[in-house]
Amino acid sequence: MKIRTHYFVLISLLTLTLFTLPNTSIFAAGVELHTPFVRISVPPGESVDYTIDVKNSTGETQNIPLYVTGIPKSWTYSLKGGGFNLQELSLLPGQTRTVMLKVEIPQKVNKGTYKINVVAKSYDVLHLQINVSTQGTYKTEFTTNQINMQGHAKSKFNFTTKLRNLTGEKQEYSFHASPPEGWNVIFKPNYKQATAVEVDPNSTSNVSIEINPRYNVQAGTYKIPVEASNRTTSASLELEVVITGSYNMNLSTPTGRLSDELTAGKEKRIELTVINTGTSTLKNVIFSASKPQNWDVKFEPDTLTAVVAGGNSKVVAIVKAYDKSIPGDYAVKFSARTKEVSSEATFRLMVKTPMLWGWLGILIILAVVAAIFFLFRKYGRR
Repeated sequence: MKIRTHYFVLISLLTLTLFTLPNTSIFAAGVELHTPFVRISVPPGESVDYTIDVKNSTGETQNIPLYVTGIPKSWTYSLKGGGFNLQELSLLPGQTRTVMLKVEIPQKVNKGTYKINVVAKSYDVLHLQINVSTQGTYKTEFTTNQINMQGHAKSKFNFTTKLRNLTGEKQEYSFHASPPEGWNVIFKPNYKQATAVEVDPNSTSNVSIEINPRYNVQAGTYKIPVEASNRTTSASLELEVVITGSYNMNLSTPTGRLSDELTAGKEKRIELTVINTGTSTLKNVIFSASKPQNWDVKFEPDTLTAVVAGGNSKVVAIVKAYDKSIPGDYAVKFSARTKEVSSEATFRLMVKTPMLWGWLGILIILAVVAAIFFLFRKYGRR
């Protein structure tokens, strides 16, 4: 009984050995798989292309099923012949055909040796060995020292960020942003505007991100997600912009009229109104004027300390025309400005000559007429 048991164990071991050694005699002779490069070393993220010859040395046509074993779970491969994905190959007697095996190694992979097999079922096995030379990763970092900025609606928000490539090979990253509607986001890798950037392995690229809110945006806190990505790796940031309010104002007159008359050499007091049409208080509103040569313009007061949102304040512009100004139409441009915003109003003034000069002109004309009449009476009969 013990002898039979020993025979049974021996036969089982022999059977197991035969099936676990693919190059043993259980394979039919006459079909051979061959490639010259059976052991190679590559970095993570590499694609390996094998050219494999399948040779039929038998005297008959052979239908040969082909498949690959031993591929790690996260790796991908393709086995092709004539441009098609291949599962079985038919060879005439003495014929040799070439098939292509492409193995793609991921970025995230452990350093070490990996063994794969190309199997011609019932005929032959081609053993391949790939040595991954370095520890791989597909990690990318997108960071900034300041993730939040605050300003008014017309501010430009410039964030300084760093994009770090921690993979084993050069990566090209595309930039994407998801701002609120109407906002504009501009990426400037290495200080040049672009939509993508290349970063060497284990290197960092400086990326400036300029964010422009939409016109007249309301006060509040806004999130702006940004991302740098490609087909194998990506990283993202969520930037935050706090809008304290909008700054807008309108400079005009209480009636909206922007014209008047002025006598040369005289002053004209023009009442102006500053209307705050924004959502934030206007502080330190300063006035100035662009005027014709030799004219004089003063403001009372020349600065407004504050104009609240939705409110208005008045200021008087005192305009004095040059005393030798000729009659005509003149323009004076009034300006009101703060450090955030400004507004202008162009006021037209029709200059007239003084009344004295008018009467003097009439007297001269009358004198000339009288002189002519006198001369006509005295010498007209001769």
